[in-house]
Formats: sequence, structure tokens, C-alpha cells
Amino acid sequence: MAFVVPFRALRYDPARADLGQVVTQPYDKITPAMQNRYYDADPHNLVRIILGKPQPSDHLEENVYTRAAASFRDWRRQGIFLQDPEQSLYQYTQRFQPPGGGAELQRRGFIGLGKIEDYSAGIVHRHEQTLAKPKADRLELLRATRAHFGQLFMLYSDPTAEIDEALSGSSITNTENNIELRDEYGVLHQLRRVTDPAIIQLVRSKMRDKKLIIADGHHRYETALNYRNECRARQGTVSSSELAPYELVMMTFINMDSPGLVILPTHRVVHGLESFSPDALRDRARSYFSVEEVDPSITANRAMGILRAAGKAGTALLGIAANRAFLFDTPRPAAASLLQSLSLRQQGLDVIQLHKCLLEGVLGISEEAIRDQTNVTYIRDEEEALTRVREGSANIAFLINPVRMRQVRDIAFAGEVLPQKSTDFYPKLLSGLTIYALE
Repeated sequence: MAFVVPFRALRYDPARADLGQVVTQPYDKITPAMQNRYYDADPHNLVRIILGKPQPSDHLEENVYTRAAASFRDWRRQGIFLQDPEQSLYQYTQRFQPPGGGAELQRRGFIGLGKIEDYSAGIVHRHEQTLAKPKADRLELLRATRAHFGQLFMLYSDPTAEIDEALSGSSITNTENNIELRDEYGVLHQLRRVTDPAIIQLVRSKMRDKKLIIADGHHRYETALNYRNECRARQGTVSSSELAPYELVMMTFINMDSPGLVILPTHRVVHGLESFSPDALRDRARSYFSVEEVDPSITANRAMGILRAAGKAGTALLGIAANRAFLFDTPRPAAASLLQSLSLRQQGLDVIQLHKCLLEGVLGISEEAIRDQTNVTYIRDEEEALTRVREGSANIAFLINPVRMRQVRDIAFAGEVLPQKSTDFYPKLLSGLTIYALE
């Protein structure tokens, strides 16, 4: 079912740019401090295209999007980007140590073009909600540049790893212009160009019976979908045996059955509640959970250890305020009653119980306010979450265990979605390793 094709990627010319100084993390993971660092690293750093800095004088004809398009056009003309000579797939391997320590892991995948499908077709499945503002931003960039600079992170199931093994064969990888670099998080990224037509056809044929789940890139996928629909409306019915470039988007395909697939939790930090009271939280939460008070000076590592241990028996949530801390587990009947409109698949998820029972039910934060981050900030690093609370910039941090891959798969294939920022796949795919230009 998944339609995959090779392509001639645009890539940085290694003679003109130090790749480690010009590629970036995905745009939505770039903090203001990272943006400044990328700007300073190299005048051809991709951040100037994918996340440029607004200027006070910006207007309709001069803004971050027009500057991005101008930079992309100029860099192509100058030879900063060169197009590979042959239709290729790109084997993408990441070697990394999980945050918090542990043995080095390896995650393998490949970059190619995938056909953009409506969700109703049952081929591409989402698992998280999206927001209008990020999609509007990415659509303006796509309209201006007519190119995709980062890959969508797509999951497929292959328990026997046939596709990875086919791509890893020593005789089928072109060694010219292979890439190896280490990013700011210590992750080693390796990219190898695969040009053998027989191997490419084998991979394409094995992918045809696969369904895909969007791991990362929901906003960019829906942006590509919206742009495709715009182009279809302008072009009308086009009679052609080949897909138009806007019918395809750049994807990295990764086997969801791989042992190197790591999902991290994204914690919720609550702020701006004027009447917040730890005692009131504890008392009201007892309607939904068993509540146990824990040491409020707990370290981040110890907190995650408690969560992992408690999570083996079921739901476990840890709320840490400035001078109080609580473990919420063993949901009570009232929690089930509050969640009865949701499927059983969703009712058993910690993140759903956190949102519905504690954020909405106990603290009274509306679903809209959660979605718009009016009173809730999403933070991956538990140490940072606790620091915000202890420095007084937040009311309470809720730490959670990660969603498991099996849960993501079951929910996505059932056509359901989780709240935004329910999963955090680690490590991220670098932007700028390959570029797909529509023209």
C-alpha cells in the first residue's frame, strides 16, 4: 500500500560546507538559543531557510519566507547544494546512547519519497493531534521555497527486518559522498546512497504491503497534504503516468519492530494558576487516584526511577510542586467514569489520565488551554521541568512514563489520536541531510 520512489536529492557540497555546521535539528525542536547558535555556525546553515529570524521591517513582500526562498535559490545557483546524479534511496543509520545512560543503540532506516495519502485511504496513519498555527507557518515556507528540507519520520512493520537487511548488503551501497557526522547531542548520523536498481526495486516491492504511521512530522505531513490539494486545484485534472512532484514528500522509513526504537516521555509543566494549592490538588485527586506523598526534594533521576517502578503495575503519574510531591496511581472508578467516552485503548494511557483527570478535572484547565499551552508547557527533560518549579516559574510539574510503541501502533491503526506531544521519538532526524526540491 505504501508507494515509495527513489529521488535525486539535493545535498550540501562537502567542498563548500562543513556538514556538521550547516545541518540542524527539526525546526520545531530549535530553541531561540539553538537558532542563534546555528546562525553563528555558518552563513549557509539551514536554519536561515527553515526557521529564519523575523525582522521589524517585515511585510508582505519581504519576510522570513521570501528570504528563505531567496537563500535557497542563491545557494543552488552558487553550488552550495548539488543534486545527486542518480535516482537513489538513502540508508540512514543513527548510533546513540539513550538519555539517562545505557548501552549504545542503533536505529536504521532509509530516506525516499512517499506518496501523500489522505488519512481516509487507510495507508498513512497519524497518532497525535495537530495545531493550525504550525501548519500555516510550514505551508507559507513550502509555497515560497517549493522544497522539503527535513524528512517525515514514518514507521512501518517488518518483524524479520528484511528491508533493513537488503539495504545493508555490502555490495549495494554507493560509497561516493557518504556522510558521517555527530550532532550536538552526541548522536552519530551515517548516510549512504543506494543506487542499485535491483535493490531499490526490492525495497519498493516489500514496502507496497505496508501501512505507515507518522512518528514525527504530523504538522509537516498535513502541510504537504494541504499543498498537494492546492496544486491539484490549480492544475485541474492532469493526465500523466507519473506522479506530479507535489504528490510526493520526503520521508525516512523506520521499522517499528526495531530494538533501536526509543520513545521518551514529554512532561507537563503547569504555570500561571493564581489559586494553585498542593493540598487542594491532593484532596481532589483522591477522587480519581490513590495518592501517596513523596519527598519534595527528590532528584529527577530518582523521580523517574519511582515512575518506572510504579508504572509496571499500571498508571503512574508524579506531581512535583515547590514544597510538595505526590505519586498518583491505582485509578478509582471516578476516573473510569470520566474517561468512558474514550476507547479502552486510550483509557489505559497515562497521558490521557493526566490530561482528563488531573489537568482538566482537578485543576480546571480546559482542553483548549492545554492545546494552546496557555497554562501548560511541554518539556522533555525532567531536570528542566523540576528546575522551573523550584525556581518559582511554574506551579507544578507532572512527570510521566513514555507511551509504548505497541500503544502508539494500536491507537494509530484504530484511527484514533493522542494529545499533542504524547510521544517523543529519540533521536531526531537531522534536517538538511537530503533536500527534495519540487522544481
